[in-house]
Amino acid sequence: MIRIALVEDDPLYTKQLREYLTRFEGENHTRFSVREFRDGDEIALDYRAEYDIILMDIQMNYMDGMTAAREIRKRDGEVAIIFITNMSAYAIRGYSVDALDYILKPFSYFTFSTSLEKAISRLQKHTKRYLYLANRGGSQKVEAGRIYFVEVDGHSLAYHTADGLITATGTMKEVEESLAGMSFFRCNKCYLVNLEHVDGIRGDDALVHGTPVQISRAKKKAFLDALNSYMNEVG
Repeated sequence: MIRIALVEDDPLYTKQLREYLTRFEGENHTRFSVREFRDGDEIALDYRAEYDIILMDIQMNYMDGMTAAREIRKRDGEVAIIFITNMSAYAIRGYSVDALDYILKPFSYFTFSTSLEKAISRLQKHTKRYLYLANRGGSQKVEAGRIYFVEVDGHSLAYHTADGLITATGTMKEVEESLAGMSFFRCNKCYLVNLEHVDGIRGDDALVHGTPVQISRAKKKAFLDALNSYMNEVG
């Protein structure tokens, strides 16, 4: 799932962008999680690095998009920022905050989708992918490659990572969808394993960074096939 922040103070453009995002999802089999902001200060103040793409108007009442982007860049150097503006002169200024692109108002679906495709392509080319783990304090950004395995822990999920144990809310299905296309495999209903960190197999367990993780009988052959395939790819 791709997390998008939509920062726009004009309700008509907000509606249009929402419609375009829904259309893009349907045409490209992509899932978006979208959060709306009415002004730059709403996203920039107390900003947390929990978005993949920010679609941001430049001219807003309290804090303009360029100022908001500068504040965001102090905390997040990776999020893709796409400016939405009715003045092409702002495009040059966008380079100062490493903006990926700008969309000139009024814009067509083709123009919008082309810019969005560029942002998604950039995300996919990055070797690192991040998860945003929800907890009582808000959310925590974790690099997927540093996750050893994920375990169901009551009504929560326990992430065993190189940075320690992290407990977060959510479902295993949601985590699987977030990590689709990476080297993770569901070895039973309670465990999702990063094949990169599998040291070996001992009986019905996978040794994941030294920790035994049970493989269900029904999943064992598929798990071994996935592990062999992964080893061949990286070997």
